[in-house]
Amino acid sequence: MSWEIAIAAVLTGLFTLLLLPLNMKLSTKWKLVAHPDARRIHTQRTPEAGGLSFGLVIILAQLVFALLRWQQYGPMLSGLALTGLIALLLGAWDDRFEAGPLLKVLGYLALGLLMWVFGYRVQFLTNPMGGDLVLGWISFPATLIWYFAVINAINLIDGMDGLASGITVVVSGVLLVVGLMEGNYPVILLSALLCAGNLAFLRYNFPPARIFMGDTGATFIGLNLAAISTAGDAQFKGITSMTLIIPLTVLAIPLIDVVLAVFRRIRLGNILKADKSHIHHIMLGFGLSQKAIAIIVYIVTLLFGLIAIGFSFSGKRTLFSVLLGLMIVMVVSAYLFMRQEQNK
Repeated sequence: MSWEIAIAAVLTGLFTLLLLPLNMKLSTKWKLVAHPDARRIHTQRTPEAGGLSFGLVIILAQLVFALLRWQQYGPMLSGLALTGLIALLLGAWDDRFEAGPLLKVLGYLALGLLMWVFGYRVQFLTNPMGGDLVLGWISFPATLIWYFAVINAINLIDGMDGLASGITVVVSGVLLVVGLMEGNYPVILLSALLCAGNLAFLRYNFPPARIFMGDTGATFIGLNLAAISTAGDAQFKGITSMTLIIPLTVLAIPLIDVVLAVFRRIRLGNILKADKSHIHHIMLGFGLSQKAIAIIVYIVTLLFGLIAIGFSFSGKRTLFSVLLGLMIVMVVSAYLFMRQEQNK
């Protein structure tokens, strides 16, 4: 079955590359364009909703595999494809009409609800000091929170050329390695498709970007990353707390950015108000180029990903301590960056 996934990943990348020029033309025609403003980094009108180029291809691939493996994974993959299409439409609506924060929150929660219905549920949590924690009835709110957190994290980190797409390549690549180690077919398939699509998208999105993924792509990516970690239930090999702790670990950079953004906005008096003080904005203030920032963030995210893979080889307690220490260093470093920039 691995050769089928490899071919599908290659075709996903090729079709994404073929669709991107058309995506740019249609985005401009349909006024799906990002205009420069005080909050954004770019200085000229740029087509967005680039997530359509890889999102539609990935959805098609998911449906094809749903038909090929219907008895094993059909309902699961078709459910994700349907929800992914809804995520693309919600994101495209936001890119065109700039939906308010409350509508975004409700939309993310609705996506989480759909995923819970289709069986992509957070059922276990890893306890580094002991056995796994079975959530029981708490699985429902935990699932909604998980999808909301991951989708929102990718949306918030998508503030600079190539940042979200590059991080997605690293995260999905790590999940692909874990899926291969665990022999988990859904994780291997979904990770390979997402990695291939975003790797191709980087051809046009790496600084200087010719098209942005927009909320269209960021919402779709967040949904799929959250889904990979909760694919199926105990009947699928490898669907344990390990598949949840891996993306939690490898997504440390954008999740840290989410936490810092929430506290910053509380201090400013409006938690829903967008600003220009994310980590990548602060790094730009120190004179780093967008390319340099993207590469730095890729490397740091990869570092967290390698540590996450280490959970599969070493004791949970030791590596959890290392991970916790690195996360503390990242939070302190980000705080110092922001304080120094504010004092200029």
